[in-house]
Amino acid sequence: MTEPIVKIRGLKKNFGQLEVLKGIDMDIEPRQIFALIGASGSGKSTLLRTINQLEEVTEGEIWFDGELVNQKLPHRQRERHLNQLRQNIGMVFQHFNLFPHLTALENVTLAPVLLRRSSKTEAIEQAKILLDKVGLADRADYYPSRLSGGQKQRVAIARALAMTPKLMLFDEVTSALDPELVGEVNRVMKELAQEHMTMIIVTHDLRFAEDVSDHVVFMADGLVAEQGPPSQVFRAPQEERTKAFLQQVFED
Repeated sequence: MTEPIVKIRGLKKNFGQLEVLKGIDMDIEPRQIFALIGASGSGKSTLLRTINQLEEVTEGEIWFDGELVNQKLPHRQRERHLNQLRQNIGMVFQHFNLFPHLTALENVTLAPVLLRRSSKTEAIEQAKILLDKVGLADRADYYPSRLSGGQKQRVAIARALAMTPKLMLFDEVTSALDPELVGEVNRVMKELAQEHMTMIIVTHDLRFAEDVSDHVVFMADGLVAEQGPPSQVFRAPQEERTKAFLQQVFED
């Protein structure tokens, strides 16, 4: 048995008096494609953001690649710890977060040069390969303002991959896109899945989740309500809350 690359135990997250995560236990294995589904407000995105410490944990533990993620450290040590962590965990957000004053190529090369101390030449060569991988070799010199939403999101994926992460987090990456652009982003994510990149995907696109993932977690009210292989969760759910959620979504 391999050790889980992500191990979560007793995870709680409060925002003031509001309990968003109420005690999450979860294991993600290397090369696993993990889909988090559930209604808005169920805690999916918050859970994702705690893994790379964009949100601090209220209680519990998150382990990544054998190291405690949410360890208490003096400020300077914590900054080093977080930099190291985020070099190994790529994250793609709903709203791209590209630097508007940099071209697609420059967006992708920035982090390897600054954080990995890659040479500019090496970073540019790698960025060209990644932009080609996401179907944007001909847009390398375009600024974000000249790119469609789907193209921006694919640049954002290439930028995350440029750090050669061990884990990729996708937080509702197609929810801000026009429907006709969703497919081009999902296609890139599906290719990564076929390459066995370890991925955690928060999505409302249940058909995509069923198609691409090998493990599905249904969250409700800050808890894991049901989990299992996609065939079980989507086709033979055990919990009434899961059944009600799926019925509502598929009726919509």
